[in-house]
Amino acid sequence: MYIVRNALRNIARSKGRNILVGIIVFVIAISSCVALSIRQAASKVESQSLDNLKITGQISVNRESLFQNTQNAASSGNTSSKDIRSKLSSLQGPTLDELKTYASAPSVSSFYYTISSTVNANNNSFEPVDTSSSKNSSNSSASASTEDRQNAREGKEMSGNIPEGMGTQGNFSLTAYSSESAMTNFQENNSSITDGSMIDLTAADNTCLISNELASLNNLSVGNTITITNPNNDGETYTLTITGIYNNSNTESTNTMMQFSTSSDPANLIIISTGTMNNIVAQSTSAAKTSTDQNTGVTSTTALRTKTSGTYVFNDVSAYESFQNEVKDMGLSDDYSVSSTDLNNYEQSLVPLKNLSKFAGIFLLIVLLVGGVVLIVLNIFNIHERKYEVGVLTAIGMKKSKVALQFITELFTVTFVSIIIGTAVGAAVSLPVTNSLLASQVASQQTQSSRVEQNFGRGRQMENGQGGTSANTTGEATMASPSGFSRQTGKSVTNYISSVQSATDMTVVVELLGIGVLLTLISSLVAIIFILRYEPLKILTNRT
Repeated sequence: MYIVRNALRNIARSKGRNILVGIIVFVIAISSCVALSIRQAASKVESQSLDNLKITGQISVNRESLFQNTQNAASSGNTSSKDIRSKLSSLQGPTLDELKTYASAPSVSSFYYTISSTVNANNNSFEPVDTSSSKNSSNSSASASTEDRQNAREGKEMSGNIPEGMGTQGNFSLTAYSSESAMTNFQENNSSITDGSMIDLTAADNTCLISNELASLNNLSVGNTITITNPNNDGETYTLTITGIYNNSNTESTNTMMQFSTSSDPANLIIISTGTMNNIVAQSTSAAKTSTDQNTGVTSTTALRTKTSGTYVFNDVSAYESFQNEVKDMGLSDDYSVSSTDLNNYEQSLVPLKNLSKFAGIFLLIVLLVGGVVLIVLNIFNIHERKYEVGVLTAIGMKKSKVALQFITELFTVTFVSIIIGTAVGAAVSLPVTNSLLASQVASQQTQSSRVEQNFGRGRQMENGQGGTSANTTGEATMASPSGFSRQTGKSVTNYISSVQSATDMTVVVELLGIGVLLTLISSLVAIIFILRYEPLKILTNRT
């Protein structure tokens, strides 16, 4: 108790020195509080986002592995260039039956799929919506309609220039969904039925849903019929009955590889059931004609081209990782790989926050190093000034360990008070400072992404709202659905986390107290060394 009382008296006697030490510790506390709060907020957001993330995965062709294997085979002379081209062009994704087989894996929570194709209107009986031209047009509805027809014809002509064997691109996108879970635009409130009713997704009744834009452009209503044709065979027609009309707030292109075609416009999406799609594909296949190019070995067919995309839903990341191993055991070829756009976008959305957390860690280390050195220097001067006091205390019988403990108590008291005040101030400023720095990181990341897009000639598309990055201003884990990714587009749109809701918590406070104790011990270590080395009689004798 004597040590504590004596330490408090010494603090009161040396106000100037202790105020200086307190200011230094106060600055260290504020800086450390902000840095630790940033790191804690980053850790918390990452954990919460991952917990709320609905993880989905897809199986797709691993073109990198396939190309590497074919190159190795070609270099060894086992495969000709013709065989390589034939394999690359003929390899498709897994069949629907294979996708369903993999869906039986224990790690899969649920499974759904879509079957997509493109079609034309029979004899131009109805016109596709061309959003890109309508945005830049201020003419009358009559002239706009003429322009739409011209663009539709141009799109059809251009779609014929795609690589041989891949078929012709139509002006409308035709998609069948296995279940309502697969209709992500409706699930995520981007689309809703405004007139009529939902189709039966399992029935083969030739019914369909069309967008309100397409219906308005062509004066179509519920109960009307539309006739579509196979782009590869104009004589192959199918009649669909409109049972519902939906609106679509999604303005992104539905086909990033065929952006010259109006089928990439979401307004030109025609939704049908899997039963109807299966009937159409079966009829088209039975009526198809095939031919093989003698030079390239590529086989072409007039059958309607379709693409089946399966989506597997997992409860957590561990289930997704288990699925990657399970499908290999179930016979999935190395030519295919399992990927999750949700996880990729989740990790990408955290890039600015992780960068800020990294910078905060470096800043914290620098502050502690500089602050620790300054405190050590101050303590050295303090011990030299109070050398006679040390000699007197040890001469009257106080043990050197108790003298050292008194010096430690003095410094700890000043440090503790400064840490408490600094923590309070740091907690008040940490949230706005964190969000301000995070916003700067997001802006920097967006600028960098924008420049990369422009380098690839996609800057104009980003300005038109067809891709790019955006900021998630809520700062919460809003990734219960695959955030930042349009399943229809297959195009990644990163929603960066640009703010957090809380920064300083009890973990940060405990860490700050630990920093205070650490600084006290390190800076007091010098005092302990000097005190243990001093000889009382020598100190008193040499006093000038």
